[in-house]
Amino acid sequence: MDIEVWTGQTKASAGTLLQPVILGEKGGERAFLLFHSEGKGDGGDNLREECVNVLEHAVLEGEGEGYDRLESALKELNGLLKGFKLSDAVRDVHAVVGLLEKDGMLHLSHVGRAEAYVIRDGMTTQITEYSRGKPPEAFIHIVSGNVEPRDHFIISTQRLLRTMTPAQLAQASQQHAGVGLIETIVSELAAEKEVACLIHIALQGNGKESTSIRADLRMSGRASRGKKAGTSSALLSMTTNFFGSLLKKVPALRLPSTKKSSAGLSGLMERLRSLFQDLYDPKRKRRAHLLLLAGCAGIFIIIWMVVQLSLSSQKTQSRSELATLVEQINSDISTAENRQLAGDTESASAILQRAEDRARQVMSNESGLFRSDALELLDRIKSKQEEMYRIVRVVPPRVMANLAAKKPDVIAQGFIGYPNGEFVVFDRQDLYRVSLNTVETGDRLGTDELLLDGVDFSRFQSRVFLTTGNGVIEVINGQPTAMKTEDPAGWITGADVETYLRYLYVLSPEKKQIYKYERLTSRYGPPAEYNVSGDLSGALDMTIAGPVYVLRDTSPGGKEGDRDVTKLLRGEKQTFNIRNLPPNAMNGVTKIVKSAAGGNFYFLDPVKKRVIVTTNDGDLGDSLYLKQYVLDSEQVGNLKDLYVDPEDSRLYVLDEKKLYAIDLRAN
Repeated sequence: MDIEVWTGQTKASAGTLLQPVILGEKGGERAFLLFHSEGKGDGGDNLREECVNVLEHAVLEGEGEGYDRLESALKELNGLLKGFKLSDAVRDVHAVVGLLEKDGMLHLSHVGRAEAYVIRDGMTTQITEYSRGKPPEAFIHIVSGNVEPRDHFIISTQRLLRTMTPAQLAQASQQHAGVGLIETIVSELAAEKEVACLIHIALQGNGKESTSIRADLRMSGRASRGKKAGTSSALLSMTTNFFGSLLKKVPALRLPSTKKSSAGLSGLMERLRSLFQDLYDPKRKRRAHLLLLAGCAGIFIIIWMVVQLSLSSQKTQSRSELATLVEQINSDISTAENRQLAGDTESASAILQRAEDRARQVMSNESGLFRSDALELLDRIKSKQEEMYRIVRVVPPRVMANLAAKKPDVIAQGFIGYPNGEFVVFDRQDLYRVSLNTVETGDRLGTDELLLDGVDFSRFQSRVFLTTGNGVIEVINGQPTAMKTEDPAGWITGADVETYLRYLYVLSPEKKQIYKYERLTSRYGPPAEYNVSGDLSGALDMTIAGPVYVLRDTSPGGKEGDRDVTKLLRGEKQTFNIRNLPPNAMNGVTKIVKSAAGGNFYFLDPVKKRVIVTTNDGDLGDSLYLKQYVLDSEQVGNLKDLYVDPEDSRLYVLDEKKLYAIDLRAN
């Protein structure tokens, strides 16, 4: 089946963007976007570009059924629409998103006044859902169906039936081929001063195959006109033979002994026998045939009515169940608000999670009922959760330094911060000094080994770097020096390095140990094992503020990404708990930082682009959850490291190319 696609659009005034987009033309599937937006500046272009990216990644490059991939993409598109409208980047959006699969299955969804029509067998039918009053502001419904040869699909960002009738559309598709149909529709829209862009999809079948099918239809038409009686006789002959064989068995049936029942059944059997005898009687068979056909038609109607009543009952039951579910969700949200006001945050959080699960259950229902209500409820639940969990969205985060300006292909690994606002950022080989929002050219350490981690050694006014070759490089007065240890076996393989007083601490997850090296005049002494009773399996990172706090991955045997903190004092394990944490808040964090001995804890989550803040644990070992900072911007990449000044006034976060600053006191 060949597919041809044409696009077109009317003239548009300033601030109006009309853009038809066809994707996947070289592959087996085709995705398309018909986009019409009103707004100022480049808002419409940016939204259209984001939508195209979503279609390419979620639909064409995604896995699974086409309907599921499109439904997943629509969720992302609805989030984009809402975000751009809230920021006033665009005002009105009318769009159609579609996917044509290899097997000929077409899926469509629309927003705003956009609509789609199919012209099949000379008939025009609107296939998108038409809603009276205010058009939908989000992609809600998905229309799916198989295409057929010689189908014409007209998709427009404006309602065509206000300008042309269905008959005119069907006639235009027969009179004009290809781009001519688009030009005709555009001309009609322009005459009515309507603004729209369009896509015309035409499906061409095999010509020989189509001709033979039409010939067979014409032949069967002549045969039926010439042999109507014969066809009817053949059908009735089959029916007669069936009932005739049944009639032969009727006398052998044993009837109940009751006189009234026996008389009734005997009368029924007599009438059936008389009817079947009439079928073979030349004079009365026409009447018998008509009665038999009427009986078959009556049985068919009864069966159809029973099926329709059953389906209607099931739909009514589904609607009732979903309506009850929506009422329960509203009730859960109100209950959660009351629990929060009463100070029971943990219970309120559990209730909101239950409400979210119920809302997603409504969203996943195949009937599509109450889907818009569920979307609105999910927004309310998310807003309430962010308020309850004190989530601060930094939009956009302030860029303090852009390393890519000095080295476009830089991939930063971490950085060392100083209280005066200066930083040293390092990648695998080079160091970049950042001061007053300027980045100096990178200095190479002059070694073939790659850098793993770095730390400031303030007591000796130097910087220490852990390398991949089980080595330590110390930068003293700007000069890198390979440091030795008195241990004959050399340096321990480690994943993180920290300093405290005159000691260097190396975290070794493989040996589940922390090794403590004393800094001597020009070398380090032999290592001493610091950990005595703590479990350091799965250790990721550590910070030292008197006690040593080790961030651990406890996911083996549990949920993926589970995290825990082990506190060690003089090598002995101490009590440490974080209270009032939101559900799964610590999942996925990779870095732990303590601003000062009595300061807060900061945990870095690179995947969700957030920093979780908790209070100092004190003597009892109880830390309290405070808030979260979410870097809510597409420009933020994979987060690598963080630093907080000793006054807990400013937070610095590093991704692969940029260093961001967040004013904690302002937030």
